[in-house]
Amino acid sequence: MNIIVCLKQVPDTAKVKMNPDGTLIRTGVPSILNPYDHFALAKALEIKKQIGAKIKVLSMGPDQAIKVLKFALALGADEGYLLCDKAFAGSD
Repeated sequence: MNIIVCLKQVPDTAKVKMNPDGTLIRTGVPSILNPYDHFALAKALEIKKQIGAKIKVLSMGPDQAIKVLKFALALGADEGYLLCDKAFAGSD
């Protein structure tokens, strides 16, 4: 079995700021793994432990989003993929 878990690096919700155009201000705001995505990853890891599934994690964002993929790999995910392109700007 293969499991794909989508992960998103988000600004710390306690410190989120927005531009007037509705896009997020990331400068100076610490980024974290979306807590709900962390729950999904934990469930996938449970399934992997039970039946030997292979976990692939996927994230879309700027280069700094690689941190959430590395975190997932450290926890036991098998592969990680980052989708990064200027065309995605403002898609938050």
